[in-house]
Amino acid sequence: MIVVTGATGNVGRTLVRILAEQGHEVTAASRRVTDGDVPPGVRAVAADLSRPSADVPSAADAVFLLVGGDLMMAGDPARVVAPFAGSGKIVLLSSQGVATRPDSLSHGRAFAAFEQVVMDSGTDWTILRPGGFASNAYAWASAIKATRTIAAPFGEVGLPVIDPGDIAAVAAATLTQPGHTNAIYELTGPMPTTPRQRAAAIGDAIGEPVTFIDQTREEAHAQMLTFMPAPVADTTLDILGTPTVREQTVSPDVQKILGRAPATFADWAKRNAAAFR
Repeated sequence: MIVVTGATGNVGRTLVRILAEQGHEVTAASRRVTDGDVPPGVRAVAADLSRPSADVPSAADAVFLLVGGDLMMAGDPARVVAPFAGSGKIVLLSSQGVATRPDSLSHGRAFAAFEQVVMDSGTDWTILRPGGFASNAYAWASAIKATRTIAAPFGEVGLPVIDPGDIAAVAAATLTQPGHTNAIYELTGPMPTTPRQRAAAIGDAIGEPVTFIDQTREEAHAQMLTFMPAPVADTTLDILGTPTVREQTVSPDVQKILGRAPATFADWAKRNAAAFR
C-alpha cells in the first residue's frame, strides 16, 4: 500500500491517479480530502501532518511526503516524519533551493531540515528537488480571465519550470521501481522560459492574446506578501530575478527516470487552458 500526502494538490492528485491506474493500493491523505476527490478504490483520509493522525497508515510499503508551505516554515520535521519511519520507503518532495539557496530560510534550510530527518529515519528514501512549477502560473488566472493581462517582474529572465505532472510521474517511478534508493534528483523542465514567453504560451493555449505587463520587484513583493510569508517572497524574487547558473540549467533527471523529455510550459498551458479562459 502506498500513502500519498498532499493528495489534492497539483502533484499529489496526479500521482494518486497514476498509482491507481497502475493497480496499486493507495491511501490519499490531505487536510480536506474526501472520497469524491480520489479515483474509485482509493482510500481518502483527512489528515493534518502537523497533528499526525492514527488514520494515516504508519507502516506503508511506500510514502510520498509533501510538506506544505506553512508546515515547511513552522513544522517540526521529526514529528512530521516519525509516523512514516516504519514504512518501506519515503519519497520526499523537497526543493532545488536546498542546493542552490542553502542559506535561505524558506527554500534552503527549512527543506534541508526535512531532508536530514528523512535520511536519518532508518527508512529507504528518495529525495526530489524540483525547481519552479509551471502551475505557479495559476496565480495569473484571475487577471487573464478578467483583462487578458499578466503582471510579473523580471519578464526577460528564463527558468526551466517543470510541469507538476512530470514530478508526479517521477514520484510514481521512484515509489514503485527499484534503483532509486537513497538518491537525490533535481527536476526541471526541458528549457528555460521567461515570464513573457509563458504569457504568450497561455495566450496561444486559449486562442487569444495575453498582454504582459512589467512589474517592479517592489510591486511584486507587495503582492506576494498577501499570500506568502516574507522570507518565502524574498527568496522567490531572488530566484526569479537573479537565478544562479544551476537554477537556469536543465537537469537530465526527468529524462533519465521516465525515458522521455519533460513536458514544455506550452504543453502544460494547453492541458490547463480551461483555467485561464
